[in-house]
Amino acid sequence: MSFYPSRFNLYFLAAALCLAGAGCAGAHLGSLFHKEKKQIALLRIHIESESSAAGTTKTISVLRSQPVAVNITTDPVLTEADLLAARLLDAPGGFAVELKFEDTAGWRLEQCTAINPGKHLAIFAQWGEKLEDGRWLAAPIIVRRMAGATLMFTPDATHAEMEPWVKGLNEAAKKAAGAKSKS
Repeated sequence: MSFYPSRFNLYFLAAALCLAGAGCAGAHLGSLFHKEKKQIALLRIHIESESSAAGTTKTISVLRSQPVAVNITTDPVLTEADLLAARLLDAPGGFAVELKFEDTAGWRLEQCTAINPGKHLAIFAQWGEKLEDGRWLAAPIIVRRMAGATLMFTPDATHAEMEPWVKGLNEAAKKAAGAKSKS
């Protein structure tokens, strides 16, 4: 058996360099494809209600500058699980949030608004990498039946605050759509 120490060292060195280079390239590629932290966002839309038995309604305060007390049902009418997409829109004097719901959620929204004219829709939100204390963003008054599956409102928040919330809602909508398609 012949043994060639110089060839072995050259092959060993070449293999070590390849592995080291692949490790560095792998680390570099890993940083290129590193997913950014997912934004988490929650949405709860409640309907204004008359005071009733304990546990089915509660009183909330909406708007920070001039708070308005609204009595709402504790169970939400719509959540982020019902959402197809969210987006920020330019509006006169600022911006608005548009929420597009799936068909069945749109029908629930239409029914709720048809039988509750003059009442408020209370919109609650939480967002961030960790769900921090959320807040009530808006409580628009129902003027008429809302046909279709879209709700637009002006939030009591800054555009910068709403960007991660909208992003998180869209991620939640994609996740929910993926889960529904698997079942």
